[in-house]
Amino acid sequence: MFVDRAEITIISGKGGNGAVTFRRDPYVPDGGPDGGDGGDGGSVIFVADRNLRTLMDLKYKRKYKAENGQNGMKRNRFGRKGEDLYIKVPVGTLIIDKETGLLMKDLCNDGDTVVAAKGGRGGRGNVHYKSSIRQAPNFAEAGGFAKERQVILELKLLADVGLLGFPNVGKSTLLSVCTNSKPKIAGYHFTTIDPNLGVVYLHDTSFVMADIAGIIEGASQGAGLGFKFLKHVERTRVLVHVIDVSGSEGRDPIEDYKKINAELEQFDSKLLKKPQIIAANKTDLITDQEAYENFLKFMESEGRKVFPICAAARQGIDELLNEVLYEIEHYEEPDEEPIPMYDFSLDDYDADYKKISAYRDDDGAFVLEGKQLTKIFNSTNFNDNSSIRYLYNYILRQGGIKLLLGMGLKEGDTVRIENFEFEYTED
Repeated sequence: MFVDRAEITIISGKGGNGAVTFRRDPYVPDGGPDGGDGGDGGSVIFVADRNLRTLMDLKYKRKYKAENGQNGMKRNRFGRKGEDLYIKVPVGTLIIDKETGLLMKDLCNDGDTVVAAKGGRGGRGNVHYKSSIRQAPNFAEAGGFAKERQVILELKLLADVGLLGFPNVGKSTLLSVCTNSKPKIAGYHFTTIDPNLGVVYLHDTSFVMADIAGIIEGASQGAGLGFKFLKHVERTRVLVHVIDVSGSEGRDPIEDYKKINAELEQFDSKLLKKPQIIAANKTDLITDQEAYENFLKFMESEGRKVFPICAAARQGIDELLNEVLYEIEHYEEPDEEPIPMYDFSLDDYDADYKKISAYRDDDGAFVLEGKQLTKIFNSTNFNDNSSIRYLYNYILRQGGIKLLLGMGLKEGDTVRIENFEFEYTED
């Protein structure tokens, strides 16, 4: 089963907490703090693997979590780092952050990676908080938060050649005689409902050919197989437009050509700039020679090269493939603005991490909130005055007290952080 889209939830590992310990060896006076740092949490990393062809495995398992970091230990021993979680995806997969819609990475080469959710940093042990005025710090830093993110995985096939054409014109048959692929072939429309890939071996070289599922009018607006077809055309270098020139099903070959190209233009006008070779199929069934001559004249006016073939009998295939190989070897990527990608692994990507905000709840209490504030709050030992002072100084430095005073904070008012309430005094 071919699956080219999946939505999953990824969760990085939480950083381990720093340790609050003190050296207690015999005959060693004034041992002091010796709490080690917590280990960093594991990250979630996507890896492009050329051996994969579909996102099917990710379609049914929806949640992936990396390992948490280990807490710090006494004697300055660091906690173990959490194991990173590597998720393999096919080459050509786009990794998109669902909340923002931003592209994180286009994994277009085998081995490409992207850190989609970075693990939380390990918290510092109490040994880091020792100073000339704080000889025995009774607090340590909590580990950094895990990051949970919903991502959209979208696979766009990487093929050198894409076969265009309406249903039942012979694309699957052409693919089967050119490659080692064995697509389903039958005499009814939409036999092919998913893209098929095959490798063409020619003159000591090879290239990948894709039989993309057929379309109907309105595909650029999502009708029929719509986007499922068109998005895979974007990655190809050369297009082979397979047209039934026999008119065996009562279709007009010229109108078919126009309709397919109209859909390409509406979806993305850049697709019309790709080399497009016309494979005039089913020539053995032609009954109206005049109509066929008119078709050839029209294609000449369009500047298209036409190769008469009978895919079922493998007639004209070598000439077609030689032209395809020539176009591939002379293809030059157009100069285009690169698609912007955003590095979500950077610690400073979240511009609001250190920001403190405030509001008044229904009971009239002043509430302080902030991501870094929450981390420091979780590190606070409320049985230790120096730890509480550290929390207060942080709020003061970040402008939290000034913010509350601007909202009308007075002595005796209640200030709440998380589930802890304080009474504000001006001393």
